Amino acid sequence: MGKQTLDREIIDSKLRFLKEYLTDIEDYETISLNDYRQSKKDQRFVERTLQLACESCLDAAAHLVSRLGFREARDNKDLFVILFENGVLSESTSQAMVKMSKFRNIVVHDYARIDPEIVIGILKKDLKDFTAFASEIIRFLDTDARINQQK
Repeated sequence: MGKQTLDREIIDSKLRFLKEYLTDIEDYETISLNDYRQSKKDQRFVERTLQLACESCLDAAAHLVSRLGFREARDNKDLFVILFENGVLSESTSQAMVKMSKFRNIVVHDYARIDPEIVIGILKKDLKDFTAFASEIIRFLDTDARINQQK
């Protein structure tokens, strides 16, 4: 299948959802490990919201990879590697999003293995990776000649 035109509205929509999920979860950035372990309701909310945030990034990445004619991804994690290879994401953001994708896979496919300490670590240290992803995507869309030629 040949390269199709990138739909900026799709990307913008995914990034709006991402921002909404990050806003929803910011109250949990200071939750203690003990409080988190005590509340199944909080666990489910946080894990599902992180899953949705990851999926917004995956959807945006898949759209970019497909519409810009980059190589086919081997799996979801590879989408972020491809974006790095093509100058869309920095190496550090690509690596961070690969880790988030792995976390999402555990939430979706192996729920019993979710480690509360990892979730708390994401809440306290790694939410910034989602923001970096969004910023780098927006910067790419606003400045890359491949995009501006399609307008």
